[in-house]
Order: sequence, then C-alpha cells, then structure tokens
Amino acid sequence: MATEIKLPRLGQGMEAGTIVRWLKSEGDQVAKGEPLFELDTDKVTQEVEADAEGVLLKIVVPEGEANVGTTVAVIGSADEDVSELLAGSQGGNGDAPAAAPAAEEKPAEPEPSGDTVSRGEEAATAAPAALPATPPTARAEGERVKASPLARRIAREQGLDIAGLTGTGPEGRIIAEDVEKAGDGAAPAAPAVPSAGPEAESEIEVVELTSIRRTIARRLTDAWAAPVFQLSVTADASELATTRERMVELLREGETKPTVNDVLTRLVASALQRHLAVNALFVDGAIHRYQRANVGIAVATPNGLVVPVIRAADRKSVLEIAAVRADLVSRAREGKLKITDLEEGTFTISNLGMYDIEQFIAVLNPPQVAILAVGSIEDRPAAIDGALEIRPTLTMTLTCDHRAIDGSEGAEFLRTVKSLVESPALAL
Repeated sequence: MATEIKLPRLGQGMEAGTIVRWLKSEGDQVAKGEPLFELDTDKVTQEVEADAEGVLLKIVVPEGEANVGTTVAVIGSADEDVSELLAGSQGGNGDAPAAAPAAEEKPAEPEPSGDTVSRGEEAATAAPAALPATPPTARAEGERVKASPLARRIAREQGLDIAGLTGTGPEGRIIAEDVEKAGDGAAPAAPAVPSAGPEAESEIEVVELTSIRRTIARRLTDAWAAPVFQLSVTADASELATTRERMVELLREGETKPTVNDVLTRLVASALQRHLAVNALFVDGAIHRYQRANVGIAVATPNGLVVPVIRAADRKSVLEIAAVRADLVSRAREGKLKITDLEEGTFTISNLGMYDIEQFIAVLNPPQVAILAVGSIEDRPAAIDGALEIRPTLTMTLTCDHRAIDGSEGAEFLRTVKSLVESPALAL
C-alpha cells in the first residue's frame, strides 16, 4: 500500500521548510532510512530520510517552500495507482498542487513560514472557484512583504518590484498570479543599486540571503533590542596553556586533540554551575534559569555563522568535549548539522583568538542572556611579586542582557571564569 511522505517537523517552532533538491528520482527504489531529499530550514540544511520503503512513485513538491505536514512524495509498489491518494491529500492541505487540470499549468505555491493559515482557512482556499474571491489586503507602511517563493522568483525574472504589488492571497500574500498580471503591462523595477553604466553594473554582485543568513539577520536584529552591557577581564593564561599541552601529551590513540577552547568550555561550564543567573534564557518576559550548562560554540561556515551546542558540558571531561566539538564543527562546515544540534543552548562562547583578534564584543545570542567573547593568547608585561615579567594573557568580554543579569552578577561570573583560567585544576 502506498505511503505519503510528508514534510517533517525537525525542531520546535518549525512551521515550514524549503526542499532544496531530491536525492532520488521518480521510479527509484527507496529503502527505509535512506536519504530522500535535502530540506532547508531557518537554521540548517538537512537530509530527510525516507520513513517507508518501496518505489518513489510521485514527487509532489519538486522543490521550494512547503508547510510542515504537506505531502511531498508518495512511496509504494511499482505500477501502483496513487491518483486517488494524491487527490485526497491535495484536498486536505493547501500546499499540494491542485488536482484540477487547469492548475497543472503552473507550480503550486506553498505557504511560507509565518504566514501559515488555520485549517478552516485552508479549507476556504481550497474551495470551488464559485466562492467569492478574497479581497486584496493593503499593507501598512514598513510591513514585511508576504509573497510565495514562486511569486518572488517570477518577479526577479521579470524585473518587477514585488513590494509595489497588491496580493490577493491569504492575508494579502502575493501569489504568482498577482506577479503575472502585473508583468503584462508593468515597467521593470528600478535597479536597487545606482549604476554609472554597463561597466559599473558588471562589477556589482548581488547575493541572495540564504535561510541561515536570514535567520542571523533576524536574531541579531532582535538582540539589539535588548539592553546590554559589557564587562572585560584579562587573565594569566599560563596554566591554561600548560594544562592543554599536558593533555595533548597524554592522548591515547584515537582520542581527539583538545584545543584551548575545549579547556575553556569546560571551565566556563563549571563557572555557569556556580552562577545560574548567567546560565539562563529570557523568554516572554520571564527568566528561565537552567541547572545544566549547554554551551554553544560559534562556528563560521561558508553559509554563515552557526552555534552548535555541547550539551551538559559541566558533566563532560575536556576530552569528551573535544570529541563532541570536533564532530559538530566538521558537520557544520559540511552543512550536515541537524536542528537538534543547535537547540537547547543556555550560553555561548565566541572565540576569535585563531584570527589574532586580541579583544572584541560579541552580540547577544537571544534568548540567551549572556555570551563570552574570547580573544587570542598574547604575551604581555605583567607585575608578578613586584617584578615585571612577560606572561601569556587572555582577554575575555562578557555581554549581558540587563533584563536578566545585574552588573554585579556578571562581574562575579567573570571573576570566577578568570580564577579558573588561571587555576584550571579548581574546575578539572
């Protein structure tokens, strides 16, 4: 019996995703658990595995955005008739292509995340054409333009400014038909960047935002709304470097070589256990403090910055943290992280020491209430017992959300981190 493959919910808060490409073609044999297609979400691009085995009879959504629960494919026995199954699934959700022959002339227009309609509204949009059409909805000044991915693509191809169009879809959403009608007599949109001529235009590179970059833009814009303050401290990193070197010397075959950041992650996790006010999230006007230290590590990837999480770092050894970190960083740079790798973080460390950055301020990673920016270890003069010596030092800057953390709480946490950096044995 044929099985519908639906767009899965890969994490909390996920309402939609974009199918980037199919790893199987219609007619291919598919095994249960075998990668079926690549799905781009707000956070990661992830392979989705088949939850049934058989022949891939029909790809319902070849590519583009679709809501969670939308039927995207059908798997069954060879030569099995699935027309009735497809007709039933199309009648039950507003994202699948319409069954009427006229609708086959253009691709379906899936609902994007944030514009999801209720079941009652879905039924209304799938109703016969005899029902009154939904009147266009005017947009308020500065309001985000709601448009289907197909509409945006057609607008780009035709050189139309989609912000100047009126949508006839649900909640004023611009659909492909709106763009096509506008394109019949509309003039091309003005260039977004002033140009001095053909030569100047050829030097301009327009880069479309990926899902990850859109998420970065949205989350960090939210971060600027938080009232933050920064605290900095410089610590003697002699013992930190020595501890890491001794660990490397004692490595056994197959163990991951720890970095300074791995040792620092363990020390910070220990400090978070002593200062729960910093190990917290600010959610809907309330402070959620956590017992476990789930430390996020900022990782630069070709597609943008991601923050995979080392869960329960306070319960792991440095070598265990190193192994988890190596796996997360490798998969992050290959674009193979899962949404679960990015969830449940309670604190973040951003380390730019490998770029020879001595000190910087990291932007808050909401809803977390604090983030630690770590610079490079540099030899600097220091007064030791009345004598001037050159010591390796490390500068750290803590950014705090003042809604959840007072200056004294942040200062006490940073003082603890400094003491542990200077005497790692106290935590290890």
